[in-house]
Amino acid sequence: MKKLSIRLLCLLFLATGSAWSQESPQLQLPRVTLSAGMHLIQAQVAATPQERAVGLMFRKDMPVNEGMLFAFEQPSEQCFWMKNTLLPLTAAFVSDDGTIVNLADMQPQSLASHCSTKPVRFVLEMNKGWFDKRGLKAGSKLSGPPFTR
Repeated sequence: MKKLSIRLLCLLFLATGSAWSQESPQLQLPRVTLSAGMHLIQAQVAATPQERAVGLMFRKDMPVNEGMLFAFEQPSEQCFWMKNTLLPLTAAFVSDDGTIVNLADMQPQSLASHCSTKPVRFVLEMNKGWFDKRGLKAGSKLSGPPFTR
């Protein structure tokens, strides 16, 4: 039983190790243009478990209207933290139709967990304050290819 536990622990480390060993930002992910009313967003799309695990870690800056859209296979409660993330961010937890369910301001390099209040498939991270400065809040709608089914 002890050998099995050690093997499982080793497999878990190997499966997640590459995400934690990367120490440079991922800048080459596919991009999508989203809109929030008249505001355009250029979002990198993190769609695989590896891409989502790294997210915006190690980024030292991000243009004002740029962000990262985390796309999951199915709606569920999504929780985010900021390990190895150097920028203060706001996470918008977004339903399939583009409605912002809730927003969470997140501090750099924190292990505090920020979760959706309902099951969602999408989370859009932008520079902290981006949504607030544009009057966007829970109930506001985003539009773009991910939200048109």
